[in-house]
Amino acid sequence: MKSRAQSPEQSREHDREQDPAKSQGESPGTSPAESPVKAAVNTTMISTTSTTTGTTTGSTTGSTTGTMTTTVLATVRTALRSALASMLPLPRRGGPAAQALLPLTERVPAMAAPCRMHPAVYAIEAAVIDWARRTGLRADPDVGYHRMAGRAFAEFDAAAAALFAQWLTWLFHLDDELDERSGPLEVFHGMLKGASRHPLEAAFADLWRVTSARMSDRWRARFAVGLQRQYDACRTEAENRAAGRMPTLEEYPALRRGTVGPYLYDLVEPCLRVEVPGWLHESEPWQRLVNACSDVTAWCNDVASRPKEHGDVHNFVVLAMRQLGLGERAATAWVLDRIAARCQDMSEAARRLPLDDLEPKAARDVSKVACAYLAAPRAHLDWLLESKRYA
Repeated sequence: MKSRAQSPEQSREHDREQDPAKSQGESPGTSPAESPVKAAVNTTMISTTSTTTGTTTGSTTGSTTGTMTTTVLATVRTALRSALASMLPLPRRGGPAAQALLPLTERVPAMAAPCRMHPAVYAIEAAVIDWARRTGLRADPDVGYHRMAGRAFAEFDAAAAALFAQWLTWLFHLDDELDERSGPLEVFHGMLKGASRHPLEAAFADLWRVTSARMSDRWRARFAVGLQRQYDACRTEAENRAAGRMPTLEEYPALRRGTVGPYLYDLVEPCLRVEVPGWLHESEPWQRLVNACSDVTAWCNDVASRPKEHGDVHNFVVLAMRQLGLGERAATAWVLDRIAARCQDMSEAARRLPLDDLEPKAARDVSKVACAYLAAPRAHLDWLLESKRYA
């Protein structure tokens, strides 16, 4: 694997990785029996736990002083962040716009360190290229969807990562098809009817045959609803463009959640050969986890793709510039604030999952799916920084 020059932010990440105190796989107090999803969430709380422990073991005066110090530091960090928001650097000429996302690695514990790459990444790439050629799609190694999947599924078998990478390849081809045509959505009608005249339809039929075979009718119905939601959202965007209308900042998150492909998160289950129980999938913590993960990845994509939007208003940064009267730097900082908040929502939702209500094997299976969601934001960021898709 070729190495690439590190940015100052990435160098700081490397320094943190070399610190043994920060590279432990478990947070203080994490038992071996603790579920993987809770362990993953708890690693984001190490610094908070350490501070609390230090203050409670001292005297009352020491505790008060420690609390005041923590409060002062938090206030200083907030003030500095506010003062420097308008100075957020734009990507250097020729560099990826995704570099504007790097401040998140300092603000979001779960995005602080790069994801581990799957050891079979080249075999995953070969599987994706072979499948794409067989179905008539392109598989550009410089874009590297297999690398995004290789990071998100680094802890699972290569077959899981390869299947997800194939779906990502199909999804981005669909996105390009819709962007280029910006009009009728015939390809959706073909997929919903099971046609295979267009390469996207043929590729979808091939993936659906492999993916749905191992899932229940309930999961298949959920996937179909997600596909319909994407069609409806894309149609709304097309109507907006035709009418010269832009969505409001309040409307945009739900619309973007539709265009990104709601079923993308359902696909984690068949890739891992598990199925989340229906009652749990419909629960408030699970829905909050999935929606927050969708928002984080979609809004990060908006930041990275903004220079290539060519005036399209269906982009969170562009909407902030137009509707809040902000410059590009301030609008990007505004979006980063919301991404950081949604990352916190993800962590809180994961902690609230009712895993204790499941049988041990079911709890382990659900934890695998949740852990894949928690790994997605950093896996996506690493891919955005290295991919040529938005270069």
